[in-house]
Order: sequence, then C-alpha cells, then structure tokens
Amino acid sequence: MYLSRIWLDTERRDTIKAMAAPSKFHGAVENAFSSERDRKLWRLDSLNGKMLMLVVSKDMPDLAKVADQFGYTGKYETKLYDPLLERIENGSRWKFCLTANPTCKKTLPSGKKLVCAHITAKYQEKWLADKAENYGFSVSDGEFLAVQSKWYKFYKRDNRMVDILSVTYDGVLTVTDADKFKETLCKGIGRGKAYGMGMLTVVRYEK
Repeated sequence: MYLSRIWLDTERRDTIKAMAAPSKFHGAVENAFSSERDRKLWRLDSLNGKMLMLVVSKDMPDLAKVADQFGYTGKYETKLYDPLLERIENGSRWKFCLTANPTCKKTLPSGKKLVCAHITAKYQEKWLADKAENYGFSVSDGEFLAVQSKWYKFYKRDNRMVDILSVTYDGVLTVTDADKFKETLCKGIGRGKAYGMGMLTVVRYEK
C-alpha cells in the first residue's frame, strides 16, 4: 500500500472548480493508475494553512499529471503505507481524522426508500460511534467531534445532480480488531468515496 500527498494551488482555476465539484479530482486520480480501475481513496486536507490531497492506493501511482493540473509543477510525494499498517495492534490508541458521508435510510409512507444525510453534529457523531465496531475500532464520548461539514452540489458529466454532505471528524480511537482496522485504513468508511470521503488517517496517540 502507498500513501501519497499533493500540495494544491488553490489559486488555479482548475483547482477552484474541482474543490466545488470533487468528481473532477476523482477522475484525475483514477487516471493516475495503469492498473485495474478499483476505487482509490483520496481526501482533501489542510496543513499549516495550505491545502493538500491525500491518496491511498494498492499500487504505486503516477500523480504527476494530477499535481501539474491542480498543484505545483507536477510535484508530489509517495511513501509506503505498510510500516504504519504493521504497527496496528489491538488496544492501541490513535489520533484520527476522517472525512465521511454519514447517512441513514428512511422509508416514506409511499414505501419509497431514501438515503438521507445526518445534518446535526449529534447524529453525525452517533453515526460514527455506531459504525466503528464494524470497522475494527471504538470511539468514546468526549474523545472525538464532528468538527466541520460541507454540502457539495454539482452536476456530473451525465448531467445527474450530486447533492452530498461531507463531514470531518477529529479525535482519538481505540483499535478493537486489528485486521478489520487495517482493512478500513486501506478501503475507507461509508459512502461518497468517489468524492473524497471515507478516508481515515491516524497517528499514534501519546497521552
């Protein structure tokens, strides 16, 4: 597994457009791989006031065109993800960041079923706490928060409207099933992965 990082030039027209319609980032990332088109995890993030894109992939990427289109002169960084994965063990504690699309299913009186976004922080946080066990970890009240939410509304190439809520979480988690958790780090959580959601990143928690 590999983890890549591209610094984004937020004054470029292409970058501004893609930040409003993240399917543009998705297409560029998918085209950076010559292997089979499996879903790649990616996420927009910020560090020291600058915007960047993180990409997790099974194969070594060639992100030069992505970096040239959205970043600075084609520069990007890639490192092996396996050393971090090898440190995952049951009971270990990690600071985490996750951007996800927390949703619930509702049935209308007509019988039609809908997928709806959780729009309040209370239910956004409950969604993650309830999902955590299935992904190999647990979170406790007071140790994590939904810190930011943003609606994306844009048209895809086929003229279908996408209306999706992105929620960013920060906090501390505990690994309960190391194998499941490693899979989560590689494959992500929930819906919206094509639009920069689902990627969970961690650093070791030192209290």
